[in-house]
Amino acid sequence: MNCQGLIREISAYLDGELTPELLGDIERHLERCKDCRLIVDTTRKTIEIYYNTQPLALPNDVRERLHQALIKRLGRRPNA
Repeated sequence: MNCQGLIREISAYLDGELTPELLGDIERHLERCKDCRLIVDTTRKTIEIYYNTQPLALPNDVRERLHQALIKRLGRRPNA
């Protein structure tokens, strides 16, 4: 396992969806690669923060600007 391989598998790793062989490969890589440990830890913490927070309501003016930007970007009216 190398760093690129770990990055490709990080989602499955964090979700616990790897085969035992691939899991072992990743864990051995993490034992010796400080950069990948940091990436995995940061990604795990980001997911935890995301799941443990409530979404914030957008102010009406921000919602309207976003809506208009999407209409402009898509080049059409919604439900058209």
